[in-house]
Amino acid sequence: MAYKTQIQDAFTKGNGVLKFAPSWVPRPFNRPGKRLKLHPDDYYAFGMKHGAIVERWFSSVTSTAIGNIGEGFGLSQVDTDGTQGGKVPFPEALKELGASLIGQELYLTYGTWPMFAKFFDYQWPLFHHLHQDAEAAALVGMNAKPEHYFFPAQYNNHPGDFPVTYFGFDPSVTKEEVMYCIRNYDNFDTRITRLSRAFRLEIGTGWYTPPAVIHAPGSLLTYEPQWASDIASIWENVVAGEVMPRKMMVGNIPKDKADDADFIFSLLDWEVNTCADYRERYFRPPLSSAKDHAHHENWICYGNEYIGGKELTVYPGQTIVSKEEAAYGCVVVQGYGKFGAYHCEAANMIRFGQLSADEFFVSEDAAKQGVTITNHAVYEPLVILKHFGPNCKMPAV
Repeated sequence: MAYKTQIQDAFTKGNGVLKFAPSWVPRPFNRPGKRLKLHPDDYYAFGMKHGAIVERWFSSVTSTAIGNIGEGFGLSQVDTDGTQGGKVPFPEALKELGASLIGQELYLTYGTWPMFAKFFDYQWPLFHHLHQDAEAAALVGMNAKPEHYFFPAQYNNHPGDFPVTYFGFDPSVTKEEVMYCIRNYDNFDTRITRLSRAFRLEIGTGWYTPPAVIHAPGSLLTYEPQWASDIASIWENVVAGEVMPRKMMVGNIPKDKADDADFIFSLLDWEVNTCADYRERYFRPPLSSAKDHAHHENWICYGNEYIGGKELTVYPGQTIVSKEEAAYGCVVVQGYGKFGAYHCEAANMIRFGQLSADEFFVSEDAAKQGVTITNHAVYEPLVILKHFGPNCKMPAV
């Protein structure tokens, strides 16, 4: 393998921890919230045809499928030696390291790292859309996409234009009212969110969104651990005056079903979308998992079968050993110090193409042995967001 020596050397030098380069993702819709810590001149660095950079992906072996079909955006790159020439695609690192990186359980079950995380950063609210469940996604050779949201204070210096998310439909809504919007997607502004219900977003909290639930995410910058998929069907045809073409609804649907309104409607889980206790089921306030004189840690993504997440805060001048039961990716969102063998620092401003010291991946063995983390700041906490696969022993609701 062309990258064998680079990967093995980096894995050994990092004591089972890999460092990543930033992975930026443009989308040809909405507009950027400009909270990604990317230089203001670089939001259109991929060229105008791809739109602005509005997302950053972490620990990803997945490519984009919505809005950038065939372009391969989103794949993470391992930074093996601190140079541009030392970048190795994460899928190649997984091929080389296999179970020694992600652990036997995940490797035998999935054959790859089954999730990734992202920051998404939109000035306007996103369209009302759903992510297909496993059965519907399999029809187009893709995975389902359960996802989890968390709203970090460090990346929300402004709330965007609409920090409110619509989830599902009001329990009083009928199936025919929804079908009317599907049938008339190309005819007029259906204003489908009038059938939904909205929740104001709270910084420091989050939501779990199962597949087959329609939702229109609000404009807070969102940390989103999710399953390894970019599948979606968009049902809102006009958002903040921007028209969503029909291909956004049917691009991940079998071609022979693209004009079948009944099939499109069947992508919904009607019971979940209209349940009266949606907030009780899926709102996720932080849950404390550890606290002492040197640090505290909260579960921020939990209560599902797929994806977990934590927020770790190390106090100024303190050193801890952070142990986990499973492999994980992570991003530093505040402060600076040491993360295992590496210097780490939260990004203040990154130029497009520049390397950073804020993103890492911890192998299962290294996670179980514990990563030594030191906060070198005098006053500022060191804050790290961690994202896990399904074997992280997250708490239930």
